[in-house]
Amino acid sequence: MSRTTHAWRTTLVAGALAATLIAPTVPAAAAPAAAFAAAPADAETGGGAIPALTDERGRTLTLRGWNVEDKANRGDAALSAITERHFRDMRAKGFNFARLLVFWDDLEPRPGEYSQDYLRKIERILDWAEKHDVKVLIDAHQDVFGPAFGHRGVPAWATRTDGLPFTPHPDDWFSEYFEPAVQRAFTHLYEDEDLRRAQARMWRVLADRFEDHPAVLGYDLINEPMGELREGEDLPTAARRIERDQLTPMYNRLADAVRSVDPSTWVFVEPTPIVGEGVPTGLGRIDDPKIVYAPHFYNTGMEAGADYDPAARWIETYEQAVTQYPEEYKVPVVVGEWGPLNNSLPNMNRFYREAMASLGRYGSGWAGYVWCYGGGYCAVDGAGAFRTNKELTAEPYAEAVAGTVRSAAYDPGTGVYRLSYDSAGRRGSRVTELALPPGAWRVTARGGALVLRPAPGRALVLAAPGTRVTVTVTRR
Repeated sequence: MSRTTHAWRTTLVAGALAATLIAPTVPAAAAPAAAFAAAPADAETGGGAIPALTDERGRTLTLRGWNVEDKANRGDAALSAITERHFRDMRAKGFNFARLLVFWDDLEPRPGEYSQDYLRKIERILDWAEKHDVKVLIDAHQDVFGPAFGHRGVPAWATRTDGLPFTPHPDDWFSEYFEPAVQRAFTHLYEDEDLRRAQARMWRVLADRFEDHPAVLGYDLINEPMGELREGEDLPTAARRIERDQLTPMYNRLADAVRSVDPSTWVFVEPTPIVGEGVPTGLGRIDDPKIVYAPHFYNTGMEAGADYDPAARWIETYEQAVTQYPEEYKVPVVVGEWGPLNNSLPNMNRFYREAMASLGRYGSGWAGYVWCYGGGYCAVDGAGAFRTNKELTAEPYAEAVAGTVRSAAYDPGTGVYRLSYDSAGRRGSRVTELALPPGAWRVTARGGALVLRPAPGRALVLAAPGTRVTVTVTRR
C-alpha cells in the first residue's frame, strides 16, 4: 500500500524516528542473495524456527500472489472493478493466492444491518477464485480509518474523535494517520466496549458466511493497524506499545469471534506499518492454534519513488526484524503487501531478485501490491503483460509439498528451481504440486518419484512413502 517518505518524516515527532530506525544491528558487509538459499528444514520448522503454513492434508504450502481490490466503488457498485479476469490471468502466470480487500463500511453501512448484496458480491469473487484454483485471504481493509476521513474501512458510525481536528493531506495521504482525530478514532476502536463488540460481530458475519467456501484460506483481521501516539513518544516506541497493549488483546478477541463460527480457517494478524523500517513488533501471543504473522514489506524511500539502494541494507534489516516474532511464537509468515511504486528505476531489477530471495528464506508466501491493469502499482498493463521487472515475481515453486521440505530455491540467473524433500509416510498425502510460470519448463525428479504434467503451468510429483525426493525444474 502506498505511503511516502514525507509522511514518515514530517509526522514522526520531529526527527526522533531517524535515530531510532538505525538501531537494528546488521552484518557489516553486504552479500548478494544466494542462489539455492536455505529453505524450510522440515514441514514444522520453516527456516529452522519458523513453522510452515500447511493445508488440511498436512502438506507444506507456498503462497505466491497479489492483492485484489476495488477502493473506488462502494454501495451498489462495490467490488465491481474486480472481475474473473483477475483470477484467470493470475493463475495463468503461475500465481495461486489473492488477498481480497473488503470494507466494513460496505458490509455494515448502519449498525447491525449487514448488506446481503455485499456478501453475495464477495461470494461471486470467491467462486471465480475457486474456478481458477486461487486461494483467497479475506482482508478487512482500512486506510486512514475509514469514510469519516475520506477513505475506506471502519464505518462512520463507528468513528469517534472527541471533536479533535482533522486536516486532509491530499498529496500525502499517509500522513493523515497522524491527525489527532484519526489517532483518537483508533483508540476508541480498541478501548470502547460497544465498538469491540461491533467489530467482533462483523467478523462473525464474514466467517460464518465463508467458512465452508473452498477458496478461502484465511482472514486478515485488520489492515495496517495504527494508533494514538502519547506525548514524548517516538513512533517505534508508540508502535510497540500499541501492538502490545491494544492490538494483541484485539486480535485475541477477534480470533475468538471467528472461532465461534469457524473452527479451522487460518487467522492472519498484522503489526503496525513501522515494521517496514526494520523495527521488531511488540505484538504478544495470540491464543489460537492457526495464527499467521502477516507483516507488510515497504520501504519509505522507494514508496516516494526513489530507487533501491543496496548499500542501505534495508532488506537485511527488515528480514532480521520481521523474523523475531514468528520465531518466538512459532507461527508461519505470509507477507501481505509489498512492491515499490516505481519499478523501472536502474536498481529495481536487483531489488526484485534480492527481495524474492529474502521472502523465500523465511516466509510461507506473499501477496504483491496490486493486481490491476494499468500504471502505478499495477502488476500488469492493460493488455495483461507484466510491467517492468514485475516478471521477476513469477518463478517456479512448490505450491504444496507432501512431506518434509529439506531445501527449496530458485536461481534466476540459471533459471533452475530445486526442491528436496522427504516424502510423507504411508498415511500422508503423496501428491506434491508445482506451479510453473509461462514458458517451456522441464521437470525431473529423483528418489522413486513420478512427474505428471496435468495442465499448462502445473506439475505433480508422486513419491513413494518415506523417500528422499529431489525435483529439478529447468527452463528449456
